[in-house]
Amino acid sequence: MRPIALSCGEPAGIGPEISVAARAVLGDSLPFFWIGDPRHLPRGTAVREISRAEDALSVPASHLPVLPLPFGGTAVAGQPQAANASGVIQAIETGVALVMRGEAAAICTAPIHKKALKDGAGFAFPGHTEFLAHLAGVDRVVMMLACDALRVVPATIHIALSEVPQALTPRLLEETIRLTHAGLIRDFGLENPVIAVAGLNPHAGEGGAMGQEELDWIAPLIESLRREEGFALEGPLPADTMFHARARAGYDAAICAYHDQALIPIKTLAFDEGVNVTLGLPFIRTSPDHGTAFDIAGKGIARPDSLVAALRMAARMAEARG
Repeated sequence: MRPIALSCGEPAGIGPEISVAARAVLGDSLPFFWIGDPRHLPRGTAVREISRAEDALSVPASHLPVLPLPFGGTAVAGQPQAANASGVIQAIETGVALVMRGEAAAICTAPIHKKALKDGAGFAFPGHTEFLAHLAGVDRVVMMLACDALRVVPATIHIALSEVPQALTPRLLEETIRLTHAGLIRDFGLENPVIAVAGLNPHAGEGGAMGQEELDWIAPLIESLRREEGFALEGPLPADTMFHARARAGYDAAICAYHDQALIPIKTLAFDEGVNVTLGLPFIRTSPDHGTAFDIAGKGIARPDSLVAALRMAARMAEARG
């Protein structure tokens, strides 16, 4: 068994405290180690510093295994410091290097603060996902949000709703379907996954009365992948009727046209336990589905549920990959 690498994320956010809380929940049932500056952990945290990933396996459950990295600044709850930006980036790079060398089973990333990284270290990426793709040397990845009840993939992500019809092209949707299909097989152990594809327009266009995209190219693309390559695809489906319990029982993942179409149902079903998964990387990456939460950092009220779920999902994905 190889441990999971957990990058520290933004030291001024809730990442350090929920990492300690996750260790308390998981104990030694799921080995992971934290990459960061031990000074940034909550006061009184029982730490065991390690020099290799495998050393985490022998650390008692009462201690948090830490691969130490010196950061330039202290950690003040709710107040990110430019001096820590380079360290946050280095923690991610270290975790990726370890998992790509096979020393760690997966990388789980605590939330970062993109503005702090940009201001402090000239971070040139929109977020974690794009940076990880850069480190892995891949051009295209997809973001999946997952919980026990639902897996969703938004084809377009952080763009204005007015830009979605132009951004959602046949090429983009096909790439998203292919990466999702491959990820469900490789990372979730599904032999012939069923994927539901949401329409762009209300009622999936209702035969052209509410939009032409479904008729013009979404339905033909789905039919082509079904017929020519044997993909098990459903759709295009009306987004307002595809997320109730009976509908969800009919597919393994849903691909949605835009951000809110995908994230509203999963955050409604599992607000505290959702997991962000990056598909298309040569390694496994999960992350809690929340941000740095500066407003509650250091107050001892942050819940580790999403991080615990992310670590557990990373372990299951690693098992599926063998």
